[in-house]
Amino acid sequence: MSRIGKRPINLPDKVTVTIDNQTVSVKGPKGELSRVLPLEVSVELDGSVVTVKPRDESRKARQRHGLSRTLVANMVEGVSQGFQKRLEILGVGYRAQVQGRNLILNVGYSNPVEIKPPEGIQLAVENNTNVIITGINKEVVGNIAAKIRDVRPPEPYKGKGIRYAGEQVRRKAGKAGKK
Repeated sequence: MSRIGKRPINLPDKVTVTIDNQTVSVKGPKGELSRVLPLEVSVELDGSVVTVKPRDESRKARQRHGLSRTLVANMVEGVSQGFQKRLEILGVGYRAQVQGRNLILNVGYSNPVEIKPPEGIQLAVENNTNVIITGINKEVVGNIAAKIRDVRPPEPYKGKGIRYAGEQVRRKAGKAGKK
């Protein structure tokens, strides 16, 4: 059995979980999320503790066990606290700004790049070079952060580009000079 899957999920105050067959809905102060879990697992609610168990000992059930528990735990954490990703922009003249809900990036292309966030995602910019992505769905927050990073990934020679906060970029030596 999965070590992660065995751990129970404790519900914080003001978070409610409803289970309808394989659909798990979590409601909290920040919003509401729901997800359909695979048929190989069962979800049980006992007071303020949610447990996920495999229906049998098949390989597929064991594979889905830990995944399903983590998905439910992320939903609980998202509606109670929310998720946040930070990006840093490095480069001369590179900057970001928010216009309405959209993010405008000036990162060395001839035209600015505009990114429209999906519903439930907020974008903020600090000091023109730090982008903060917040939302209740961990998967969507990570996908938007990856899309923004893909606009101009960090290059290995000067380190210019968009990177996650705290990301270490392996640097390469440039061309050797003439002798």
